[in-house]
Amino acid sequence: MASLTQSVQAGEDCSQGSTFMKLRMLLAAGFMAAFATSAGAQTVGDWVLANYQGAGYWYPGIVQSLGNGQATVLYDDGDVETLGLNAVRPYDWMIGMQVECNFQGQGDWYPGTISSLAGGSIGIAYDDGDRETTTTGACRSQ
Repeated sequence: MASLTQSVQAGEDCSQGSTFMKLRMLLAAGFMAAFATSAGAQTVGDWVLANYQGAGYWYPGIVQSLGNGQATVLYDDGDVETLGLNAVRPYDWMIGMQVECNFQGQGDWYPGTISSLAGGSIGIAYDDGDRETTTTGACRSQ
């Protein structure tokens, strides 16, 4: 590999350079795939984000059970769903992150920024200037 790197740096052989770049890309893809497979729920009780009904929105919940490549999630709003592990990821919400929340529980979702987090309580600074403290079960991310 060292001689291949030296050849690429010296510009001696473009085919070896292409091979070197392909190797780097394959190594990077392998690393990313290995990381991605470990990114879902690890144990029962994990607080996660799950893609509710595959609709593209990620809602917070707690893993109730794991098995056969699936997780059963009890969402923070009370719903329960069993879904594939590829539809579950670690809970990663933090202050400053963009989410959408059901403003005052009226059924309309509005974008805002997380301004505070304390367990299941979340403060939202909505893009239109409104603010509220609500529950994580009233919010989602994309």
